[in-house]
This record gives sequence, structure tokens and C-alpha cells, in this order.
Amino acid sequence: MAKSGALDAELALVFDASPNPYMLLTPDLRYAGMNKAYLDLLGMTREQLVGRPIFDVFTSDPTPQGRENQHQLRASFDKVLSTGQTDHLALIRYAVPAPGPDGALQLEERFWSATHTPIPGPDGRLAYILQHTNDVSELVALRRRVAGSEPEPDALIDSLGVDVLRRARHVQDDNRRLATERDRLVELFDQTPGFMAVLRGPEHVFELANAAYARLIGQSRPLIGLPVHTALPEVAEQGFVELLDHVYRTGQRHEGRSTEVALARGQGGGLEQLFVDFVFQPVRDARGDTVGILIQGHEVTDSVLAAERQRLMIDELNHRVKNTLATVQSIAVQTARSHEDPRSFAETFQARLLALSHTHDLLTRSHWEGASLREVLTHETEAHGASRILLNGPAVELPPSTALSLGMVFHELATNAAKYGALSCPEGRVFVDWTLATAEASLSIIWREVGGPPVTAPTRRGFGARLIERNVRHDLAGTLQVSYEPDGFEAEISIPFEREPGT
Repeated sequence: MAKSGALDAELALVFDASPNPYMLLTPDLRYAGMNKAYLDLLGMTREQLVGRPIFDVFTSDPTPQGRENQHQLRASFDKVLSTGQTDHLALIRYAVPAPGPDGALQLEERFWSATHTPIPGPDGRLAYILQHTNDVSELVALRRRVAGSEPEPDALIDSLGVDVLRRARHVQDDNRRLATERDRLVELFDQTPGFMAVLRGPEHVFELANAAYARLIGQSRPLIGLPVHTALPEVAEQGFVELLDHVYRTGQRHEGRSTEVALARGQGGGLEQLFVDFVFQPVRDARGDTVGILIQGHEVTDSVLAAERQRLMIDELNHRVKNTLATVQSIAVQTARSHEDPRSFAETFQARLLALSHTHDLLTRSHWEGASLREVLTHETEAHGASRILLNGPAVELPPSTALSLGMVFHELATNAAKYGALSCPEGRVFVDWTLATAEASLSIIWREVGGPPVTAPTRRGFGARLIERNVRHDLAGTLQVSYEPDGFEAEISIPFEREPGT
């Protein structure tokens, strides 16, 4: 440790004694240190500079040339910060204080060539930017004389490096053009609708990530300069880092389709399940060695969930079609047993199919999400006159299978009332009352007929009675009580209402 401390002190002395100006900036472009040559150049002290933003010290020259110079300097710093690579400015103009003819300090136009070098900290991340400058003002002045009325010999021009300065100008112009092209490519990269990110090295450190990638993982999460397992720890736990390792090691791309990934996108830290199509594409250097990985893809969560919903709907439709066909078959067989006359059979069978169709129409309007009890009753009884069947009860939404079964029950009750009960004479009425008992999770329906002919209990049970009983007790897992009092028929139906009946 003592040797290390002595070495650090010696390096600091060498840094301060160098005749060339040097200074250190923090990543937010504030002065962190400088040597004596830099202080002498500005005519300022360390106390006046350390901690201050550089662009507060070098205020913008209001001329177009001055604004362009400051733009070049800022762009060079930004390049070092974003790429972690050294950047060169072949020529930049800045005035510095110098003694005038009368001895007083005044600003003197000077020209500089600057190099900006990234200095990493102990964690490997950029900690400082080192600026090293060379004063090339004499070369610029000589070039002006050559271009003006004071021609100099070619040998002198070459010996003083005017050609070098000209080449440096060309290099700087090329760098500006390349920087503009790079900025345009970065802008296009950021605007790409699919998510994209560039990782470098075996640790998969984020070098670039576009806006779509930021939206995918959650806008506020830092990425650049961090390895994947640090920036996205939940992704590492799901095996994606092992996939990246395999791509980096083998140089073979990996493609995933409708792959599930859990991301901590919100502020609470909970994981959100998403689905993505993605590609891990190896990035190679000039020798063909893998040096990074390009990630690109699209979020397909909505498409995956829509496909899953479609599959479930098809399965449900198949199930309902089978049940409906079984119901139609049962109606046909039982109706045939009760009607020897073909015409009578056809009329009764058609009426029962229409009752089933009415309820199907109701369910189709709601995309088979259900139907209200009042709507089912209205559709199955409206043919007998709205003023003769009085409905009373709260709003109740029925599941699809419950609506179908009750629709058939109400059709049979209304048909029997029209043939033998209250609806067979003008004065008759039917009262339908229902209640929903939340505590018992049950739906109770009372069908009560008044004003019809005297009622007597049937001597045999027809298909209509058996259909009602089968729908209530088997399909709806409920209870049925009927009463044949002389003053009117009454049926009380009670069914559970917390689960999908029949499941």
C-alpha cells in the first residue's frame, strides 16, 4: 500500500508538471482536476474551477463560429460518454486571456487540437473524461498568411505542418459527417417499432436500447453500462442469461416464438407476465469473433391471449353444439312418443325448437356471455300477450347454460297454461315472481296461474312435465315443487346460483 501511495503521488506530480494542458471532467461535465499548464492557460485557480460545469466557464461565443465550436466540444464529450471510446477534435477555436500592448489582460483568439479520453473507475464504468490539448494557433496563422498576400515558400509551409493542418481539417470534417450519420442511425434505431438492444462482451453489458425496449421493461429502469443480470435480475432467473451465454459462446443465433417472460415493470416490484417473439443475433468483429449480441423482437401478448381465448371459445362452442344436438334429439324422441299424429308431432316439435332458438338468439347478442332472466321469460311468453303474463323480480344475469335450460322450462309452462291452464280462457293470468337470495346463493322462481278453469292433477306425466323436471333437477341441479290446486296451477323452482350449473 505504501508503494502504491508513493506511486500515485509521483504520477500526480508528473501530471501537474507536464507543459501540455490537461484537465479532468466528471460524467456530468464538471471540473474534477487540472494541471498547472491548464490553470496558467486560463489564468484561473483550482478553487475557481473544481466543481463548476465546463460550459459555465467557457460561455458560448454569440457568433455562428462560436456556437459551432461549442457544439463540436459538447458533441465530442457526448460521444465519449455514450461509446466509452476516445474522441479527437482536430481543430477548435477558443479565446484565452493574454496580456495586451498596455499590459492589461484581454481575450486572444487561439486554436486548439483536443483529445478526450474516457477514464474508468474501479467498477469499470466511466468515471472521468481526460482532456489533452495542443495549441495549433501558429499553424492556423501561417495558413492564413499563405492564403492571403504573404506567400511563404513551400518548404517552410511543409516544415511548419500546414499540410498536416489541412489533413486534420479533412479528418475533422469526415468525423462530423460520420457523427451526423451515426446520430441519424441512432435516431432510426430508437424509433424502430420493435424492441431492440445491443449487448457487448461476455457479461452482456447494455450498450444501446431503443424506446420500445424501454417500454417493454418499464421506462424508469437504468440499462446502459449495466450487465443484463444486474439491470434485469428477474430475467436472469428465467434462463435468458444462459441463452445469451450460449449465443455468445457458439456464435449461433437463437429465436424464440410466443415465449413467456415475467418482468417487473411497475413500481411495486410485482412481476407481469408477457409474451414475446425475439431473436438473439451474435455481433462479430472484423476477425469473425463474437463481441456482442443484438436483441430484437416484438411483444405479442395480445395475440397470444387472443389465440388462447379463441381456442377456449371453439372448445366451448363444440361443447354447446353437442349439448344442443343432444337436447334436440331428446325433444324429438319424447315428442314422437307423445304424438302419434305426424301433423301434431310436427307442430309440437317445431314449437319446442323455436323456444330453444329464442334463447340462442338472446345469447348470441351477448356473445354467449349470458342473458337476463326477464329477457328469457319475455321471449318465451310474449306470444300469449304481455298483459296476461306479469313479471316481477330483480335484475338477474343468467349464465348461458342456465338461460338455455330455463328457456325450455318457461316454454313448456307457457304451453301447458295455454292448453289446459290460465291462458286457455280470456280472464286467466300468470304471475311470475323471483327472488335472489345472496346468503344462500340461490335463485327462487314461482310460476302461479289464476283465473283459469278448475285444475285437476294429471293422470299421467307427459313429455312436457318430464322435460321441466329433467332441466330443473338434472341440468340446473335444483328443486321443483308443483301444486295442482283447483283455483290454479303453481310451480316453484329453486336453483343454486354461485356456480355454472351442470359443471
